[in-house]
Amino acid sequence: MKYIDEYRNKDLIIKLTALINTSVRRDYTFMEVCGGHTAAIHRFGIPFLLPDSIKLISGPGCPVCVTGTDFIDKSIAYSKIKEVIICTFGDLLRVPGSTSSLEKEKTEGADIRIVFSGLEALEIARFNSEKKVIFLGIGFETTAPGTAVTIKLAKKDIIKNFFLLCAHKIMPPAMEAIIKEGVNIDGFICPGHVASITGSAIFDFIPRKYNLSCVVTGFEPADILQSILMLVRQVNHDVPKVEIQYSRAVTRNGNIIAQKNLSQIFEHCDEIWRGFGIIPGSGLKLRKEYEEFNIEKIIPLHIKSKVEDVLCICGDILRGLKTPEDCALFAKKCVPEDPTGACMVSNEGACNTWYKYRIDE
Repeated sequence: MKYIDEYRNKDLIIKLTALINTSVRRDYTFMEVCGGHTAAIHRFGIPFLLPDSIKLISGPGCPVCVTGTDFIDKSIAYSKIKEVIICTFGDLLRVPGSTSSLEKEKTEGADIRIVFSGLEALEIARFNSEKKVIFLGIGFETTAPGTAVTIKLAKKDIIKNFFLLCAHKIMPPAMEAIIKEGVNIDGFICPGHVASITGSAIFDFIPRKYNLSCVVTGFEPADILQSILMLVRQVNHDVPKVEIQYSRAVTRNGNIIAQKNLSQIFEHCDEIWRGFGIIPGSGLKLRKEYEEFNIEKIIPLHIKSKVEDVLCICGDILRGLKTPEDCALFAKKCVPEDPTGACMVSNEGACNTWYKYRIDE
């Protein structure tokens, strides 16, 4: 509790807010690319503490949201195969596929189980040797090392019935795709959890190549306000660089052990992101020596996904081009209990967050 109080101290919040207000010299737009940041920004009412000249927009920070419809459709198809157990994180259950969802398939009898890690899925495989257990691997550099360790252990223990359907992604190529698309921003509120694994150095190309500011940020209100102040000062002095605000968890070089596990098990590949299409080099796939765990190699599927609801603008929201309130479906046809788009499903999704913390007129 003492730890939380330190970063939610009222006097500190007031001081940081005052410093930001006295530092602004122009209009600024900063993008957060972490669903945890999106949730924290709205939960703590950060936009209401900032001057009108500072605009915060959400990017592709929610791993559930950026997971493509094709992956959901494949997951559903595998769940319909006899003697298959699907293991997934809970948020993925309600993401709409072309015609169904994992949640609907579960209610109709598919063996779909919620797990909190790949290791939990591996244990299920150990106790169900007569079945194929498929773990749905999603998430960025934060969760991918856990999947890597799981695969290493499955190899070591010769677990023949454990498989991975992989949609792991890495963040820097998506950030570069946003910049190249021409989204008007002055800098990034960089993801603290990702950087705790990768180190802050993975963002160095952004100020060097694109002259944009970056601050790796924590998740408490004081963290976010301090990072915004750091970004404002960088822009004011025209000295874009990568700074670490979240120094209690992040270093420049990151977690070397986690990085080693990632590089041993995975290699980069092109990957589909919802709203972006294919982003080159943005995905992770199993290396050849671990392909025995790739379910798509063992049971290939050819899925033709249908076009999503044309009124859903989740893709534009993930690219920072629109906000949830720009969507005709938001808080009407699309609500957390019955989501039309992926951005309304996860607690880290922009639409879910805006819905939860919206102020009714």
